[in-house]
Amino acid sequence: MILIGLGSNMAGPWGGPQETVERALASLSKPPLKLVKASTLIETTPFGRQDQSNYVNAVARIETGLKPVELLKALREIEKQAGRERRERWSERTLDLDILDYNGEIMEAGAAQSTDAELVLPHPAIAEREFVLAPIAEIAPRWKHPLTGLTAARMLVSLDSDQGGRITGQ
Repeated sequence: MILIGLGSNMAGPWGGPQETVERALASLSKPPLKLVKASTLIETTPFGRQDQSNYVNAVARIETGLKPVELLKALREIEKQAGRERRERWSERTLDLDILDYNGEIMEAGAAQSTDAELVLPHPAIAEREFVLAPIAEIAPRWKHPLTGLTAARMLVSLDSDQGGRITGQ
């Protein structure tokens, strides 16, 4: 199962954050990608740096014949089309697309390099982010973290984060 995290908190060429995430989901439906299922869009507080607007987040389950590094390059191209400019860590962004899990593969830092980012699988911060865990629990309740064997629902129960990334209204 391939899981992609989506987030936006800044307007760009595709519109506001909600429109941008919706358009990104549509982009995940274009070959060589196939959107299998998408979570509900949620509004969340910023993670890491709190002095910015809330995010619109979602998780998508996709299928593709692309290898992980090729998929990362395809996701970076979608981000670029949405107006993404890579600045400082945890800064506002028009679109952020992360590979959360790629069929349970484990890839450590330094194992593969793309043109602008190192790929680590599964995403190293899944267990810390409510805005990732809740959507995974929604669309893939039987998914288990490749390293811990825990489901997203189980990780949500033990989540204790004051770093942000909380779903608003909870």
